[in-house]
Amino acid sequence: MMKKISRSRYLLLLFLPCFVWYVMFKYFPMFGIVISFKNYNLYKGIWASDWVGFKYYLQFFKNPDFFILMRNTFLLSLYKLIVGFPAPIILALLLNELTHKLFKRFVQSVSYLPHFISNVVVASMVIMFLSPSSGVVNRMIEALGFQPVNFMVKAELFRPIYALSEIWQHVGWETIIYLAALTAIDPMLYEAAEIDGASRWQKMKAVTLPGIMPAIVIILILNVGHVLEVGFEKVYLLSNPATYETADIISTYVYRVGLTQGSFSYASAIDLFTGIISLILILGTNYASRKFGDTSLW
Repeated sequence: MMKKISRSRYLLLLFLPCFVWYVMFKYFPMFGIVISFKNYNLYKGIWASDWVGFKYYLQFFKNPDFFILMRNTFLLSLYKLIVGFPAPIILALLLNELTHKLFKRFVQSVSYLPHFISNVVVASMVIMFLSPSSGVVNRMIEALGFQPVNFMVKAELFRPIYALSEIWQHVGWETIIYLAALTAIDPMLYEAAEIDGASRWQKMKAVTLPGIMPAIVIILILNVGHVLEVGFEKVYLLSNPATYETADIISTYVYRVGLTQGSFSYASAIDLFTGIISLILILGTNYASRKFGDTSLW
């Protein structure tokens, strides 16, 4: 055991910052979930605060906004999953078919760049592009002879806008995983398919897709586990009172009741509830994948 550790000491040293980060910001804060079972008082502290059991969980379930928040969160995640999940796969397959290396690298670089832009900047860009007075999109609509549309105050358009902005921002970065999986496919399989007279489409369907299917399944399982954890920053920045009907999700609600109103116990109860649901979803998806396929996380 010590010999293995000694041989891997440099790799372990590289892993150390990641380990420390997870301990400090992921595992250590778990002790704080106890306040969801207490009437937390900032002056008394966690342990001296009164124990109230499942009071705040029942309060959330009885809240008239409970089903609205769950619906909005699930639908927003569903939009992102249905539209956003296949996008990097399609882009990776298209890039894999390109023979011009310089153009391929250019497309990869351009598609990666938005991932490194702050959500604040991306949200500002979306608002600017969709502005009814000076936005590029409305200028094009006016050029076609139609009236400008105030996209950002239409509740029914919030989900498509959010999903499309997520694709534009992250599709290139997520493509890296599938491009890496493509490099692991044995070239002899393509040669054998070509000898059998397979077209490029048939080779993609019979060789490429099965070759990256394990990566696709694993990424799908991880994405399903984050269904209730829709990105708070972008939703908060893009939403406004006019779109709360479809834009108000669990994370924005937790922010309002927890930080704005100071109901720390109530906010912690909601957050723990979403974590449990996410765990159930990822366990269920992993079980189904293992039951009906050959790939799973464990």
